[in-house]
Amino acid sequence: MHEEREVVVLRYGHRPGRDDRMTTHVGLTARALGADRVIFPDNAGQSAETVRDITDRFGGPFAVELRADQKAIVRNWDGVVVHLTMYGERVQDVEGDVREDVRAGNEDLLVVVGGEKVPWALYERADYNVGVTNQPHSEVAGLAVFLDRLFDGEELEREWTDADRRVVPEATGKTVVDADGDAGVVDADGDAGSVHADESVD
Repeated sequence: MHEEREVVVLRYGHRPGRDDRMTTHVGLTARALGADRVIFPDNAGQSAETVRDITDRFGGPFAVELRADQKAIVRNWDGVVVHLTMYGERVQDVEGDVREDVRAGNEDLLVVVGGEKVPWALYERADYNVGVTNQPHSEVAGLAVFLDRLFDGEELEREWTDADRRVVPEATGKTVVDADGDAGVVDADGDAGSVHADESVD
């Protein structure tokens, strides 16, 4: 959907120590499910480092930024702003409108994922306040569902470039190989170069 347009995820607010894992997961989900870039608050350096490391190893392109001016980013965004909130309109009711607005205007899309309590001004500035289920749940789950619906699942077929390694899809087992597929087969429970299921969140 976004060959000429950029899809950017903004993590709005971060409490060091408390939100580290969730903020990291916002970045990893943005990367894995089709966004071009994630913007973290400037106090989320550890999360930024982790997402950059994953991108270096598993491929991109994907950019990570640390910015202090989150309010200004939202206020001055030249494009469509979607704020993910459990209080928003149902995603299934507005996904088509969001997609059409981005395409028709050839505009970039900013997807705002709140951490700590977001200001009311964000609700007013957003072009769309969007809720996934309108039930309490993880903002990471909301981001994943929104991106998948935005891209109609096409993001799952993405080709990754400049990767050092890749995961081999299997019914059972956890196998990671060198990106060229020629050598270096690694069992995810084995060697030092392995990838553990939870290593990206530490």
